[in-house]
Amino acid sequence: MFTNWFRSKQRSSISITTDIHSHLLPGLDDGVKTIEESIEVIEHLSSLGFKKLITTPHIMSDYYKNTPEIIKAKLLEVTQAVLNANIPIEIEAAAEYYLDENFYKLVTEGKELLTFGNNYVLFETSFTVEPLILKDVIFKLNSAGYTPVYAHPERYFYLQEKKELLNDLIDQGLLFQLNALSLVGYYSKQVQKMAEELINRNSIAFIGSDTHNMLQANFLQEAYSSKYAHKLNDSTLLNHTV
Repeated sequence: MFTNWFRSKQRSSISITTDIHSHLLPGLDDGVKTIEESIEVIEHLSSLGFKKLITTPHIMSDYYKNTPEIIKAKLLEVTQAVLNANIPIEIEAAAEYYLDENFYKLVTEGKELLTFGNNYVLFETSFTVEPLILKDVIFKLNSAGYTPVYAHPERYFYLQEKKELLNDLIDQGLLFQLNALSLVGYYSKQVQKMAEELINRNSIAFIGSDTHNMLQANFLQEAYSSKYAHKLNDSTLLNHTV
């Protein structure tokens, strides 16, 4: 009986086959460290039903000085390793930009940005303090023909304390990307509550795993089978469009 229940829970996962946020290029950031670890995580994601991964290394001027050239070169290594391992999955690379002076300069000077799908640019901010240039960079990204995507908004304390900012950002054309692990309290109960609120508001455009390692990957089955994940399944998620 327990076996049947478990199989039922597995089948109940939402039908997301494209992941748009992860850290699976080894040695570039705080994600996987080796090709072997990368393959282990990718194989696990494939077993969960993912067909396409858009992996997004951090670009942060003080810590992760990645460039499009560095990321593309590492992507080739991982792609070849995936082929050698016969894992039936497609892998692309974009980036998770940190909103700092370097990112602002890239945007204002029209430098190359790593995008996914329909010119989407994934970026994050400080978890605690609202950046003074947040609305300005959103405006500049939109003006340059990009669509900005806000990584894991449920994790930002300044949004939890300033809910009116949510509507302002949405009105500016900012899309929200939820972390799947937020739905099972992986980061904190406070983050989980905020994630549920954003889903109830129908504010989420993308869901992403934000997988850095196997520890996190092992929680994904539970996350994608959760009650609030199913609420997302009935909304207007854009994962299938990229």
